[in-house]
Amino acid sequence: MTRVFSSLDEVRAALGEDIGPSTPIVIDQERINAFADATGDHQWIHIDPARAAAGPFGTTIAHGFLTLSLLPLFGADLYEMRFGGARVNYGCNKVRFPSPVPVDSELTATAAIIDVAESPAGAMLTVKYVVTVTGAAKPCLVAESLVVVTP
Repeated sequence: MTRVFSSLDEVRAALGEDIGPSTPIVIDQERINAFADATGDHQWIHIDPARAAAGPFGTTIAHGFLTLSLLPLFGADLYEMRFGGARVNYGCNKVRFPSPVPVDSELTATAAIIDVAESPAGAMLTVKYVVTVTGAAKPCLVAESLVVVTP
């Protein structure tokens, strides 16, 4: 269920609270190949199932940056800001890929807003995401996303 925030005060009141998990997303070979084409990263571990079968993971794996690029999709599923203007990506902190994402894995995410800072540009939210492959012992991504909510 999507968490709805109607004001910055509601966001502040929820600091540190885990939101989620998200609706699962399956990472199939078609998505991996499309990401490879979009970024030019055609390393065999991502796009060559035959060669990857003999590789360290026994199958193709998603690009770490593919997983990172899904944060806006997970965020839209997890929470909604019904205040302010535009949402502008400002960057990321502490991006880590602790475990691989094998092809056809199901991913879910949780989010926690861990900081709110105000500036003339708007409210800067730091949102910590933890993305997990269903059944895996460790997350596949832990990252803090910085988003400015304009006035």
